[in-house]
Amino acid sequence: MTKAELVEKMADDAGITKVAAAAALDSFTANVGKALKKKDGKVTLVGFGTFMKVRRKARKGRNPQTGEVIKIKAANVVKFKPGKKLRDAV
Repeated sequence: MTKAELVEKMADDAGITKVAAAAALDSFTANVGKALKKKDGKVTLVGFGTFMKVRRKARKGRNPQTGEVIKIKAANVVKFKPGKKLRDAV
């Protein structure tokens, strides 16, 4: 499902215009991003799931073409853990 398809579905389900649905979706994604930027970033939507920021440690990797060992820097990544209702629905 693309963003445009999601906006269309949201507009139909909520009985609002596509412009309003797009604004709501943009607001949601922006606010989730802001919350995850915080030190202990975490967004929990009961029944849907939890978005959380996790620190991935620095590690060594390997270039598959040359076999050369390379260093991969530490980074923050976003993980999603689905809630029970979502797991059961899928």
